[in-house]
Amino acid sequence: MSEHIIYGAIDTLDLEEGERLAGALARAGCGVKLGSAFLSAHGPAAVRKLCPDDVPLFLDMKYHDIPNTVAQAVRAACRSMRPRVMTVHAAGGGAMLEAAASAAAESPGDATILAVTVLTSLDAGDLLQIGVVGEVGPQVRRLADLALASGCGGIVCAPHEVAELRSAAPRARLVVPGIRLSDSPADDQKRVMTPARAIAAGADDLVIGRPITQAADPEATARAILAEVGAAA
Repeated sequence: MSEHIIYGAIDTLDLEEGERLAGALARAGCGVKLGSAFLSAHGPAAVRKLCPDDVPLFLDMKYHDIPNTVAQAVRAACRSMRPRVMTVHAAGGGAMLEAAASAAAESPGDATILAVTVLTSLDAGDLLQIGVVGEVGPQVRRLADLALASGCGGIVCAPHEVAELRSAAPRARLVVPGIRLSDSPADDQKRVMTPARAIAAGADDLVIGRPITQAADPEATARAILAEVGAAA
């Protein structure tokens, strides 16, 4: 496994297709990102089938609730699915973030809690709709500072926030979605970047979905992206 992990985002609810994609990603040396839709459809046993111990699992649940509820959810996920990293929303506040980080540290598997700052599907206009006045960058920085001060091990941020966050938090793990190849459409993402540029900006790990999963040969595409990332590192 390289220093930088590429997590392939598997968004299908078809179990056989999920197994096919997870196998291709594992053979290429990548991890797998699974979220609440897949877990709701198939349960923890299916997650473990796709991601045994030798395949890094990014469990993207984005927990956002009262501290005790989030802590219980983190403990249960660590016991049943053994994620490498898992997400909570930084907007849940300091007490919730501390509870999540503590629960992960006390659970089997030593999962790292990643705090989601501002979703890559949002821009300043979307933030204004929910009462956040200002540009995306300062909001990302506020939430990242809160998450790291609360014990989270890493941050999920869009590619365009990586350089500033890397400068402010040199030891934090920065996990970056919104990655598109140079010839890929942006789809529903509003803040995107190529893999090489994101790594050069300071990203640690990348989350890549459709450019891999919808490719004619997902394994070959994943291997090519890993080579591009290795050359940029």
